[in-house]
Amino acid sequence: MSKRGRKGMLSPEDRELWGKVAKTATPLDTERAKAQMAELEQFIDATPKAAAKSPKTSTAIHAPEPAKPVAPPPLRQLEHRYRKKLVRGVKQIDARIDLHGLTQDRAHDRLRGFLYEAQARGHKVVLVITGKGGGPGYAYMDERGVLRRMVPQWLAMPDVRHLVVGYEEAHTTHGGSGALYVRIRRRR
Repeated sequence: MSKRGRKGMLSPEDRELWGKVAKTATPLDTERAKAQMAELEQFIDATPKAAAKSPKTSTAIHAPEPAKPVAPPPLRQLEHRYRKKLVRGVKQIDARIDLHGLTQDRAHDRLRGFLYEAQARGHKVVLVITGKGGGPGYAYMDERGVLRRMVPQWLAMPDVRHLVVGYEEAHTTHGGSGALYVRIRRRR
């Protein structure tokens, strides 16, 4: 509310606010209400409107700024000791998925579902087998293995990024360049 000029008189801002409130109320005396509404409309039309004036009080309610999405931390490789334990068989791989022979769409869907399920079950490390790609006849632009190339990109995408801590190429005992160790983020 702004300061009043004379005792009992409303400021233009207060009058405008009161006019909005008065329009929503049901009057007891309709004749008197019509007279006041006409007077109020004349006053509102006569006063010049300030273009998007900011409130004078410091406690005015401001619209909240849109929240910026928090980016997940960068993908990391497995710790050296943990990787050694995986290779030696001291630590077990919690689950495996084989994407051999699948199209990109089906492989992406299966991988996403597998990662969600792995997190729900509390797995730490899973093995994703992509295969090394077909022979020279299957090469595309001198590069073999579409899934081998695409899975790391899928792991960095927003739909599964919050599930994955990091990934790294598997040891030869687990498939070498045709497989990945994927570290799963704990559920909160």
